Amino acid sequence: MADAVQNGHGPRAQLLAAAKPFTAEEESALREALKRCSAATLEAAIQFRKSHDVAQVPVVVIGVIERFVEPSLRPKLKEADDELRLVEDLGIDSLTMMEIVILVEDVLQMQINNDELRNLRTVGDVKTFIDCKVRGLPQPKPTKFMPVEQIVAVMPIQPPFLFLNEASINGHGAQGKYKISGQEFFLQGHFKDNPVMPASMMLEALGQLAVLSLIEGLVPSEDSRQIDPKTIFFTSCEGVRCHRMCKPGEVLTLAIKPKRAKMPLATFEGSIRVGQEKAVIAEELTLTFGYAESAAAPETTSSDAAEEPKRSASPVPPTPLAAAMNA
Repeated sequence: MADAVQNGHGPRAQLLAAAKPFTAEEESALREALKRCSAATLEAAIQFRKSHDVAQVPVVVIGVIERFVEPSLRPKLKEADDELRLVEDLGIDSLTMMEIVILVEDVLQMQINNDELRNLRTVGDVKTFIDCKVRGLPQPKPTKFMPVEQIVAVMPIQPPFLFLNEASINGHGAQGKYKISGQEFFLQGHFKDNPVMPASMMLEALGQLAVLSLIEGLVPSEDSRQIDPKTIFFTSCEGVRCHRMCKPGEVLTLAIKPKRAKMPLATFEGSIRVGQEKAVIAEELTLTFGYAESAAAPETTSSDAAEEPKRSASPVPPTPLAAAMNA
């Protein structure tokens, strides 16, 4: 597919596009292109072509995606869940994705480079990408998707106490999923003949997602130093509300966003949903962390060049936490 037009999406180009008359012939062609899309999609596309109103873009994008997914999966799109995965949740393969892109290009009168599609994994990624293209804004940092194998490789928390099956991290926050299998050790007694995921464990899952986001650099560190996973501990959680019970077989969708961070504390807001139902809200979840010590340069003297390098200064001990929980 052709490269993106160099100067076709800035504010000046938008004004020119808005001023250009939208002819009857163009509307007829647009109706033909979107004949298998919903009436709402067509109306939003017409409004965009007439006024270049970027508020219509998400409606157009979702409508075009809906046209290409299986009818049984279309209700998911109506839930307005930006975390829906194109492949895993909607069954969109690479060829279908190209069909979607070609139609979006035609409707919104824009061009998309194939290389730009590689990091689009969710509906939210697609909406953000198209919106930035239309507005002439720089693209945000691509979402990093992490399957459980990658999570286990970097996390200090390990099974059977790890409550993340997958995660994705972008410049705004992190999302994760955990399916309650029913085999969790704590469900044996919580409760008798009525297994229910403890609220404390759901908060633990949110804490683990926050830990992962720190390790993966969601919160910028001072002087580009690396955060040491061994120094990350749970300190506090405020504004917690539980809205529903969560049981075996249900999938928890976790989300966290950073609120503030200054060494040695990082605070996040978090939530858990089951489908579209709220399960847990945490207004503030705070972790303490430290930076990894850089290797000390070897020291030598003129009298003994083979002298053993002096040890680096001892790392600052972690903040004492009477009830710290390795999150």
